[in-house]
Amino acid sequence: MIVVRTPVRTSFIGGGTDFADFYLREGGCVLTSAIDKYVYVVLKERFDDKIYINYSKKEIVDDLDSVQHDLVREAMRITGIEKGVEVTTLADVPSEGTGLGSSSSITVALLHACHTYQSEMVTAETLAEEACRIEIDTLGRPIGKQDQYIAAFGDLRFITFESTGSVRVERMRMPSADRARLEDRLMLFDTNVARQSTDILAQQKANITNSIENLRQMKFAAMEARKALETGALDRFGELLDDGWARKKRLAPKITNPEIDRLYAQAREAGAIGGKITGAGGGGFLLFYCPPENQDHVRSSLRGLRELRFHLDRQGTTVVLNSGS
Repeated sequence: MIVVRTPVRTSFIGGGTDFADFYLREGGCVLTSAIDKYVYVVLKERFDDKIYINYSKKEIVDDLDSVQHDLVREAMRITGIEKGVEVTTLADVPSEGTGLGSSSSITVALLHACHTYQSEMVTAETLAEEACRIEIDTLGRPIGKQDQYIAAFGDLRFITFESTGSVRVERMRMPSADRARLEDRLMLFDTNVARQSTDILAQQKANITNSIENLRQMKFAAMEARKALETGALDRFGELLDDGWARKKRLAPKITNPEIDRLYAQAREAGAIGGKITGAGGGGFLLFYCPPENQDHVRSSLRGLRELRFHLDRQGTTVVLNSGS
């Protein structure tokens, strides 16, 4: 039996510049972090040749082409597993509609489990590249590349998407005290709205040509946010989150709505310096940067919304059990 644990993420600044339509022209970058909420994949060999898959539904099929769960099917296909296994997916947070990158985390976890089953040790870079190939190339999802890379590598990262197509992943250089201060100032609240991101992301992708200057400024803001964190200017980071949210809302019509705007304004009035909707928008989680002395005020202003307490993850995708090794 193999068990893989892979983190979800919260993206801070630069999301949208990881779409190929932009970064192949301009180069892109994001400041993002994995958090200590996880998806899990359990993979074990079966005595028979059938394929068993357990998630929100159960599948028992005779061949790979009959698998309905597209991520499981393509992860098995790319790693050469054709039959005789049982795959189970579990998650600390809902696997869809949260804006925490769960889908890409599941893809990375599936690939990691399948490669381990095949006795193959692969790098985080390989897992991220293969996850991108599955989600973007094979399944044609209108998404960028940051989620797959941060799920594979973990930690607090600055990820650069070169116009050549290459990707550079760098760990943020922060003193441990500043990192702890940052964690203490980040808050996540569930808006109670789960949404399908596909339509929003498709609109965002279609609007890239008309959003070049806005995306360019978001890229520069990500660079400035990196500098702010590495120099301990944490409140400046919060201000850049606020500016980045204002720019993100221009990328597609459904990224925000009156209810999200109302909640965001309430939190800002209560003392949050900046924030954003995680992921594509339209629902999911609201992220805020808020000094500790104002956090109870923010909680009161968002009464009724469930807070998700978290820390930044340091490991990325990890095999936590391999009973066959």
